[in-house]
Amino acid sequence: MLKEMGFYKGINLGGWLSQCSYEEKHMDTFISDEDYAVIAGWGADHIRIPFDYNILENEDGSYNEKGFARLRNAVETGLKYGLNTVLDLHKTAGFSFDCYSENESGFFDSSALQERFCRLWEEVARRFADLSDHTAFELLNEVTDMGFMPAWNSIVSRCIERIRRIAPDTLILVGSCHNNAADMVPLLDAPFDSKVVYNMHCYEPLRFTHQGAYWTDAIAPDARYSPKECDVAPEYFEKLFSSAIEKAKANGAELYCGEYGAIDRVSPEDTLVWYKAINAVFEKYGISRCAWSYKKMDFGISDSRLDSIRDRLIQVI
Repeated sequence: MLKEMGFYKGINLGGWLSQCSYEEKHMDTFISDEDYAVIAGWGADHIRIPFDYNILENEDGSYNEKGFARLRNAVETGLKYGLNTVLDLHKTAGFSFDCYSENESGFFDSSALQERFCRLWEEVARRFADLSDHTAFELLNEVTDMGFMPAWNSIVSRCIERIRRIAPDTLILVGSCHNNAADMVPLLDAPFDSKVVYNMHCYEPLRFTHQGAYWTDAIAPDARYSPKECDVAPEYFEKLFSSAIEKAKANGAELYCGEYGAIDRVSPEDTLVWYKAINAVFEKYGISRCAWSYKKMDFGISDSRLDSIRDRLIQVI
């Protein structure tokens, strides 16, 4: 279904409407028509746009018409270049995958914040229902703690029920905890309907893809690893994805990998090795995917550091 609908091979536009300064100049210039043309030229069929709730909501919870117009223009520009769009709510009031630096908390314990979340998705559905063949809704980026899962499964069901009254045919992506980890997909409830897709992210092995990352203490900052040292091979990813693949098959659902990539501290040739290994498993099991990320964000696929391998790289993303 995803491949036929044009959500098979995508590129993230990270850092545009999320994980950003929110300054008008930045949002006006970070991504241009030329960037859409480049992505389409790479053979992608869709983009994923992470956006934060404060792009679309004012502080009092009312809706920001300029923000909605910006998002609508982004989707329509994609269509000009033959690209569909995943609309990814990267941060909601009361929760962010990076909750400590974002200072967002309380979502999973607050009926008021959950109601605000559902209302926002209802509003997005109203604004984009006419483009249901070309957009997909990703309800929330990267739930963190496993303890949130009972509440999250309940929120997902209630939110989708409300979206479906407005946008009955739009694809909806739902991820699990541990930041959309593949092995946490089995903790998700059965899909609400046939157009709900299980979503995962993959930056494994983390010590390879995030070596030298400055924002985590999970990895020694000066340590460097080769693909061989981290067992980067198709067999590794096949095992890693096995429970997610089984869960999707058991529930008649499809599987989508909404983020995957390697940090710019990894050499170009080693980056290519990692992408080839994970892509082999995506292709074997027909898993749709969206690489992180188009530019900058420490993972930029268009950045000059990858010039020497880009022609080969775009064949395996």
